Amino acid sequence: MLLDIPFLLILIPLLPLAAAVLTAALGKHVLGRASHWPTVAAVALSSAASLLLVVAVRHEPGHEKIVQLWTWATVDAVSPPPPGEAPTSGYPGVRGAPLPVSPTHPHPNPPPDGEGTGSFHVDVVLRADPLTAVMLATVTFVSLLVCIYSIGYMHGDPGYWRFFSYVSLFVFSMTMLVSVSNFLLLYVFWEAVGLCSYLLIGFWYQKPAAAAAGLKAFLVNRVGDFGFALGVFFLWTTYGTLDFTLLGRPELAHGGTAAAIGLLLLAGACGKSAQFPLHVWLPDAMEGPTPVSALIHAATMVTAGVYLVARCTPLYMASPEARYVVTAIGGGTAVLAAIIALTQTDLKRILAYSTISQLGYMFLALGTGTLLGVAAGMFHLVTHAFFKALLFLGAGSVMHATGGVIDVEKLGGLRRRMPITHWTFLFGCLALAGIFPFAGFWSKDAILAAVAEKSHAGDATWLYLILFLVGTLTAFLTAVYTFRAFFLTFYGRERLEPEAGKHLHESPWVMTGPLAVLALGALAVGGYFQWSGDFLDHKGFLLQTPSLAPLVEQEEMGAAPEPGGEGAHSSSGHLAVALLSTGVAVAGIAVAALLYLGRPAWLEALTALMTALGLYGLSKNKFYFDEIYRALVVGPLERLAAVLAWLDQHGVDALVDAVGAVPRAIGATLRPLQGGLVQFYAVLMILGVLALLGALLL
Repeated sequence: MLLDIPFLLILIPLLPLAAAVLTAALGKHVLGRASHWPTVAAVALSSAASLLLVVAVRHEPGHEKIVQLWTWATVDAVSPPPPGEAPTSGYPGVRGAPLPVSPTHPHPNPPPDGEGTGSFHVDVVLRADPLTAVMLATVTFVSLLVCIYSIGYMHGDPGYWRFFSYVSLFVFSMTMLVSVSNFLLLYVFWEAVGLCSYLLIGFWYQKPAAAAAGLKAFLVNRVGDFGFALGVFFLWTTYGTLDFTLLGRPELAHGGTAAAIGLLLLAGACGKSAQFPLHVWLPDAMEGPTPVSALIHAATMVTAGVYLVARCTPLYMASPEARYVVTAIGGGTAVLAAIIALTQTDLKRILAYSTISQLGYMFLALGTGTLLGVAAGMFHLVTHAFFKALLFLGAGSVMHATGGVIDVEKLGGLRRRMPITHWTFLFGCLALAGIFPFAGFWSKDAILAAVAEKSHAGDATWLYLILFLVGTLTAFLTAVYTFRAFFLTFYGRERLEPEAGKHLHESPWVMTGPLAVLALGALAVGGYFQWSGDFLDHKGFLLQTPSLAPLVEQEEMGAAPEPGGEGAHSSSGHLAVALLSTGVAVAGIAVAALLYLGRPAWLEALTALMTALGLYGLSKNKFYFDEIYRALVVGPLERLAAVLAWLDQHGVDALVDAVGAVPRAIGATLRPLQGGLVQFYAVLMILGVLALLGALLL
């Protein structure tokens, strides 16, 4: 039973859902300050089940298990199917298995045509494969630590029970998102994750800034999700099915169709994972409670876009053009966010732009279209979950101790008062900067190695050469802004406001405990997975995902070096990449130390130079993206809304009022006839009878 895959697949999302319902029903009046227990217990059991699922999938023949729960919707074909063919779903071996592919019937459940439409079935089906197992284990484990931390951070909040109910619902939505086995259900839980993010970002809805941030996140994501929805429609009309089984087909469409599908799905991924040009919502999401920031940035929402692109690798293999866009957006977003982070003063916003940048690294890797690139992108997703959750929770620990002060220019010297937070935050910074042997070193270097390989062989080598240089520059900038924030917060003299300094203290164990666990993960998890080969070895656990089989076969046939084999990570070329990236990271730390610890005059001179060149203002004002969107999108829509409101009030409303005034006018005209005088009524009756008789005579 413990290694029964169907049982585990159902249990993992079911427990957080039950906790969400229980906390929502009993939290306010019954559980009170104990409202965290259902969530913590449910996510802990879900995390344990996820780890067991990893073990079970390892021992599953074919490394894949499909679990059909029930049929959600069935729409029969308008025109009957060919003789001998019944309406189907899409899962071999279960009711409604896909129809065989033939030259005359290119795909099951044919799309709409001139004579009718194919049958449409939506089954609630869960899928267990290495990619799903890795995502579930990462999501639930990091979420568990965030939930435990939240007990201390949210203590005393009047919405305590509501917070944990939302978190449970968030974890349920994310676990279902990575467990389902068709694109329609993926879209359903994609939207559920968006709803939960809206509720949590705007958790303190009494604050106008928090309410606005939640609304901004919701609306910006709707832009990307519109593209995702169109991509789902396009998949149906092209392949006649929305099941993930289509990803294993050898006859996937190429050319313009494949590019259109890939770009539409990418639009959804850019919205959810905050990639250019839909990245503007994520920094404002810092208005929510800090545990929410850690949950969104490390374990749940923003990783959904990376998961989608990784899951759809066969679709992107069919379209080099779509892959070029993926990798270009990833590389451009990575360096753009890193430049912006250099001048921000809000510690959480610095980390938010860091998240955008690191997600750009992941897209950069996935866009290479190589086995090493896909593996490195997912590897970085897992390592990033540990050290970014650590950094956000460390920032929350600082806020908790200083009474909400989060401006790095108003902090300083906290290492003496907060030693645990200081050392754990340092571990997170070293991992983010990519210093050996911390987790970020292994995954970031794998990404740069994948891009370097593409810059020497394959298609569009000039593009990947540029992106390799961009990735290397981003590594330098990452080390600079990361240690700028670290030095300003924990070193130098204390610059706290008097009211904040009065109660400055280390956070309680319920907050520092998760920090310690995450710090250990930031130190060791990357090296462990590098040593085990679970990610980067072409025979490792992750790359046994069936949808990645075509990529494995392609590279085993010699299309590209084998990850983990001779000539890949052990080659002098990859060693050179590792030395280069480590060198630029160390140089970035040295520059940050020189400017913020040793030579303040140099910092002033550099700031003056950047200001004179106009670069400082661009970075400080986030390249004016918010202002551009307000001028080009928000402003015109507000003016259009004002015009429509005027037309509604003075046009539509006036017309409706006029229609309503007609019976009132008629009534007012006839009202004098109802004077209440019987004699008058008698005269009218006689006149009416005479008029009737006259009409009859005529």
